[in-house]
Amino acid sequence: MAKTLKITLVKSPIGAVPKNKKTVEALGLRKLHQTVEKPDNEAVRGMIHQVQHLIKVEEN
Repeated sequence: MAKTLKITLVKSPIGAVPKNKKTVEALGLRKLHQTVEKPDNEAVRGMIHQVQHLIKVEEN
């Protein structure tokens, strides 16, 4: 079974850099405190690193 990551949006991207806003949206996060599960791979890890100040990540 592949590992997954639970990603939760904990801070609003309203005042963030436009690139960070698009990254949050690309992760599938639309609303505050929304949680999505994504596969644990290099692409997702890179996106998480870029917006780490806006999200909370848990490993499954």
